[in-house]
Amino acid sequence: MAGVGSMLRAVLVVVVVSALAAGCARGADPVVVDQQPQPLPAEPTTTPEPAPDLAGLEIAFEPVAEGFSQPLLVLGAGDSSGRLFVAEKGGLLQIIRDGEVAPEPYLDLTDSVSTESERGLLGVAFPPDFAGHGRFYVSYTDSGGSSVISRFLASGNVADRSSEQKLLRVTQPYANHNGGHIVFGPDGYLYTSLGDGGSGGDPMGNGQDLPTPLGAMLRLDVGEAPGRSTETDGNGYTVPADNPFADGEEGLPEIWSYGLRNPWRFSFDRESGDLWIGDVGQNAVEEINFQPASSRGGENWGWNLFEGTSAYPEGRTVTEDQNDFAWPIVEYRHPIGRSVTGGYVYRGAEFPQMVGVYLYGDYVTGRVWGLVRSANGAENRELAETDMQVVSFGEDDEGELYVVDFGGTVYRIVAR
Repeated sequence: MAGVGSMLRAVLVVVVVSALAAGCARGADPVVVDQQPQPLPAEPTTTPEPAPDLAGLEIAFEPVAEGFSQPLLVLGAGDSSGRLFVAEKGGLLQIIRDGEVAPEPYLDLTDSVSTESERGLLGVAFPPDFAGHGRFYVSYTDSGGSSVISRFLASGNVADRSSEQKLLRVTQPYANHNGGHIVFGPDGYLYTSLGDGGSGGDPMGNGQDLPTPLGAMLRLDVGEAPGRSTETDGNGYTVPADNPFADGEEGLPEIWSYGLRNPWRFSFDRESGDLWIGDVGQNAVEEINFQPASSRGGENWGWNLFEGTSAYPEGRTVTEDQNDFAWPIVEYRHPIGRSVTGGYVYRGAEFPQMVGVYLYGDYVTGRVWGLVRSANGAENRELAETDMQVVSFGEDDEGELYVVDFGGTVYRIVAR
């Protein structure tokens, strides 16, 4: 999450698509796209579906509920209840049902959460069998400034505050770039993104430091994967045996990928299992990273040696083998936007013309883009220019998509 900035409304061209996945073309210069498909690799890591007509797509935003205090996230629980859950920066987890906000919060962590700078209640995740056991997971910054992942129990519309089990605690050296998103992957493991620890330019070199969890995405077995049980795992987690550094010889066993600056929202395509990551840039470049479902992890996304596909700091002589890095599928330069917000691939049923489109945006400029992949290439197009502080996208139980305005309103995204 970036700090609040003034809304920028310059009419500029979106800069996108340099490499389409880890293992694809490396080191290419960013390409300026004018709604034209870009070539895919000769041997793509996944087989893209037929692309929707992005050029003819128009979207709008319908208010669902308003009056939230600095909302950061919206999501469904996957329990077919029709509820939407909204996390507020200050520590409240609220419920929306049928457009109405419940009178009492689902969970109140205001006495435990630090809200300094980019800290707060940053992530919520419901496991696949939440409806059966009532366990869910929360990521927040505690009063001491550390990133915490905890498990809670809930019944009905109230979570048991006293049921908290802290599974992971990571000390943060600064109050910004804390990351903090958590998501259950198709494999039932919990993925969490941690920023580089803050300040500017990653002064501690965490992005390229494999012994630290900072600047990385972690993959944890918290007992929710098929065949696993929280009763056998105790009060923590285990490391999946197929994590890329599981043996601990080259890096921290929990790490799934690294070289991230401040991954602000990531998601799995609920149909393909592909992973999309929005990573906020430093001074010049915002990026979306794409990891195919076939990946075995271990990608190095480049920070702080590269900002997007550009050497960092600017003008640095590149001596690294660029085949050692995974490059963005999309990047755009300032001032087109200044703080990317990762989104979702639409898989709902109400708007067939939007199926297969990855929607993402920018917190500072309020722009929203759509990206599609197909056998003929990749296409990126601006779909909306808004006055929102686009802090998060969200997905409900049916695959319909939402956007969160940090100013206090949750909107449903519709095609027209």
